[in-house]
Amino acid sequence: IEIKKIENPTNRQVTYSKRRAGIMKKASELTVLCDAQLSLVMFSSTGKFSEYCSPTTDTKNIYDRYQQVSGINLWSSQYEKMQNTLNHLKEINQTLRREIRQRMGEDLDGLEIKELRGLEQNMDESLKLVRTRKYHVISTQTDTYKKKLKNSQETHRNLLRELEAEHAVYYVDDDPNSYDGALALGNGPSYLYSFRSQPSQPNLQGMGYGPHDLRLA
Repeated sequence: IEIKKIENPTNRQVTYSKRRAGIMKKASELTVLCDAQLSLVMFSSTGKFSEYCSPTTDTKNIYDRYQQVSGINLWSSQYEKMQNTLNHLKEINQTLRREIRQRMGEDLDGLEIKELRGLEQNMDESLKLVRTRKYHVISTQTDTYKKKLKNSQETHRNLLRELEAEHAVYYVDDDPNSYDGALALGNGPSYLYSFRSQPSQPNLQGMGYGPHDLRLA
């Protein structure tokens, strides 16, 4: 059989799955029969990851031993990348801290006229955004409180109507010749009321109260 790349993707994936299972089996047998320590890492053409490691060790120990024997540092390039990333993040952090201090009116000695004008413009734009947000919040809260007040007033009116329907009937005595009418005209007709019992209140019927015995002023 000629060893070359299988062009058909389906056949290539089937062959990879079969050969992978065979390699894993051989690695397990080699570990048991020869007491060997090995680590096997595979990536398919589609990026699927597979690995095998002897039960008596782990992948990191295998890599550490490989570095000791070969003298190759596997982590130097990764460590260098991490250091570069850390330095870049430190620079960004320092820049942001300096901008915060400048917006607080500090650390302005090294700035030129152009930089100061740019800082002033940025602060004006930020102030406009803050004011717009503040007015929006105030408007929203005002509308909410107006709705609550309207609902409370409507509830209050409904309760008053229910109370008037269930209890007494109040009326103004407008006869100026009577004692009630004279007192009402003297104090204002809206401040004197006479009380009349409802037919549904038999306890108040026939109790002997005169026209001036029970009043609300």
